[in-house]
Amino acid sequence: MSYGQGGPQSQWDPWKPHSQQPWTSGGGTQAPDWAALAEASEARNRRRRLLFIGGGALATVGIAAAVAVAVVSANGKSQASNNPTSQLPATDIPSASASAPSFAPTSAPPPLDPKDFVSSARKDTAPLSPEILFPGTQLTMGETVYKKGPTADTRNCASASGGTLPKILTANDCTRLIRVTYTKDGIAVTVGVAVFATEAQATKVKDQADRKSFVKSLSGGGVKDFCNSGVCRTTTNSYGRYAYFTNAGFTSGKNVTEQDTAVFTTGDNLAEFTFRQIHRRGEVQASAAANE
Repeated sequence: MSYGQGGPQSQWDPWKPHSQQPWTSGGGTQAPDWAALAEASEARNRRRRLLFIGGGALATVGIAAAVAVAVVSANGKSQASNNPTSQLPATDIPSASASAPSFAPTSAPPPLDPKDFVSSARKDTAPLSPEILFPGTQLTMGETVYKKGPTADTRNCASASGGTLPKILTANDCTRLIRVTYTKDGIAVTVGVAVFATEAQATKVKDQADRKSFVKSLSGGGVKDFCNSGVCRTTTNSYGRYAYFTNAGFTSGKNVTEQDTAVFTTGDNLAEFTFRQIHRRGEVQASAAANE
């Protein structure tokens, strides 16, 4: 078979490898068919683009599938978190029956006892005088006003006492005896405060005193003599290192009887005031010590 002009030609397939492109020219000499070549190149380019587009679509499908798997997995965990509490892991939260933590108890120190400061000469160091124990010119108890009279202060306790009291004071080492007199409507009362080194000594004086133990009445400064003769009403008591006494009667010299309640009330009021003054003395010293 000859392959001359006008003879059969081989079929060229641009998609088939090694297929031959027919070359024709007007003069019998074969030359490249540039139009066919361009057309074949364009076909190849279209094929590449189709391949790229197809590959991108496959990659997109793969990514979407991965996202779908991730979403399903996440949903699975979310559903697990909604399980009943009985399926949840145990926690370390204390139960209602667990005991609360305990702490060491703390408290402020107890207040100082005023009586401690008037129970011994070692602690009872504040100034002391008739004017400190019995200040002012009068004393008001409730609605009753008592006028203050003369005062006295001695280191010789026996000299300012009478009956059985001088011996008792001396035996218990009385160091000082302060006296003051108050009057009201013809009634006079002398208050005596005996001072000791310890509370035990003052307590013994109170226990040993009897109906014949008394402090001497103190007159003067407009106060007439009283209780130097006849019958008067006396009392004895103690607080801390102090023993205190009252001797009450009429300035007229009349004897005191059980019906003379005004005398009893006056003596009791002044004894109560004396106790308060001694206790107040302890309070002042206790407060000063607490603030040091």
